[in-house]
Amino acid sequence: MMILASASPRRQELLGRITSDFQAVPAQIDERALPLLPPAEYVLALAQAKSREVAGRYPGERIIAADTMVAFGDEMLGKPADEDAARQMIRKLAGQTHHVHTGLVVRQANGQEESRVVTTAVTFWPLSDAEIELYLQQNSYMGKAGAYGIQDDGAFLIKKIDGDYYNVMGLPLSTLVRML
Repeated sequence: MMILASASPRRQELLGRITSDFQAVPAQIDERALPLLPPAEYVLALAQAKSREVAGRYPGERIIAADTMVAFGDEMLGKPADEDAARQMIRKLAGQTHHVHTGLVVRQANGQEESRVVTTAVTFWPLSDAEIELYLQQNSYMGKAGAYGIQDDGAFLIKKIDGDYYNVMGLPLSTLVRML
């Protein structure tokens, strides 16, 4: 059996596409305690911290940990606090290319750890204020880093991606399968 160091229903759904033999166990870490690093390094540090914390509670188990961040340049775009914050994020990303980084760690039962960062470039269509407002009315931005989810109404904002679709959802499956 594997342990997924996450409470994310989306990550659980994605991992369920490749195995049903896992248990989801949220990591108990203070993400704010980590030093602020460039986005790709930050998500890797978070995934490593999650892996190690859960491994401490479940020694001898295979642990999968991931952390995903939307980045516009060096600016990390987390989950918007409210509709106005979501509006600002979507306006910033409209007509631009940004990156989604996922730090991914697989810790084997013997403690050996392999880690990677998977990056996907996402380009949004240019968006009018009316299009942004229509998107915001759907409330799809809530609880989503960068104020969108590629798997729901956020798909209509996206002109193209270069990289792993599932990475944008939060768990790069093709990389994970190879690591396992």
